[in-house]
Amino acid sequence: MAVYVDNAHIPARVGRVAGRWSHLTADTVEELHAFATSIGLRREWFQTCKSRCGPVGQPCVHWHYDVTETKRTEALAADAQPIDLRRWSEIIRARRAAHTQREETA
Repeated sequence: MAVYVDNAHIPARVGRVAGRWSHLTADTVEELHAFATSIGLRREWFQTCKSRCGPVGQPCVHWHYDVTETKRTEALAADAQPIDLRRWSEIIRARRAAHTQREETA
């Protein structure tokens, strides 16, 4: 199991916070929530798709927390693995494939 933080560095303003944002994710949702809590992220900041992100009936595979540069640095110090933004799409494809495989064997 692993936690990952990408290098998106997307400029945005969220409420009063303006900065560059990246994505924090993990191999499992449970692991992600535990890690996020350990670096001071609130559960309400957890992100999932607000609309369908894949075939009908499939759950969101894009779950993550958005993190500022400061939190990204904290995540890395707490042993999150740095990944390139392109690796993010590989993680999403793997999640979707795993869900499809579970559906086919059920």
